[in-house]
Amino acid sequence: MSVAETQFYESLGRPIKGPEALTGDWSRFWHLTFNLARTEWKLRFFGSVLGYFWQLVRPLLLFSVLYLFFTVIGHVGQGPDAAPGQPNHFYGMQMLGSIVLFTFFAEATGGAVSSVLDREALVRKIQFPRMVIPLSIVLGALFAVVSGVRPMLSWLELPLIIALLAVFATGLAMLLSSLYVYFRDVAPIWEVISQILFYCSPVIVPLTLVQQRLSPALVKLYMLNPLATIFQQFRHAMINHAAPGAAAILGYGGVLAVVAIVFAVFALGFVVFNRTAPSVAENL
Repeated sequence: MSVAETQFYESLGRPIKGPEALTGDWSRFWHLTFNLARTEWKLRFFGSVLGYFWQLVRPLLLFSVLYLFFTVIGHVGQGPDAAPGQPNHFYGMQMLGSIVLFTFFAEATGGAVSSVLDREALVRKIQFPRMVIPLSIVLGALFAVVSGVRPMLSWLELPLIIALLAVFATGLAMLLSSLYVYFRDVAPIWEVISQILFYCSPVIVPLTLVQQRLSPALVKLYMLNPLATIFQQFRHAMINHAAPGAAAILGYGGVLAVVAIVFAVFALGFVVFNRTAPSVAENL
């Protein structure tokens, strides 16, 4: 661009930017988020004979396969792998609970990767706070986990556990959805990372077995994965008090470190999404 062209465009004033990530009208913001999530939830099962039934069957089928091969055949979570005084049937309940929580995390983050690009028509034609898009994906995934988890014991901890998981997923959703607009490699990379997180969290292998195989220092490093801490605390609070809680393994300082990691991821995701939101339409 020549100097004359640059001066001409500068004389027109500052470039017009698109809508910001947030808005001052919070009532409209949450109304849009909820309605977009509800619409996506209904469209997901549109034309399906079984409808919402599939949302319940998927984690149950995965649980059945994993339980068969790792428990019935591999004897994981039985005998010496079980916590002292813990009945073997607790392992199946713990695995199912972790699968339900991880399914929420995977759907929230995986669905958010291309969420902005998938809604290109809305982004280009309608002015609305861009943060509505990734939040609606997380909220839609939350519909499943709320209806799929039934509180049993110490149910007062459940909202805090779900909230911490939702904050972590939302931070990643904002970060991934904004990066995908510029880098399409984000989708396959996140698929690999998501699988790594699945196996690096106490979903299949119980924490008691991890403690037997790793040194205390490595166990604490393993528990710094927010998903590992969240899943283990869920097991302790909702399924079996004999299972060690997060504080018993990490100490309260370690638990605070995990919470700090969760909110650091959320803050990073918000900053990146907020900065890229005004120019999203022109980069699609």
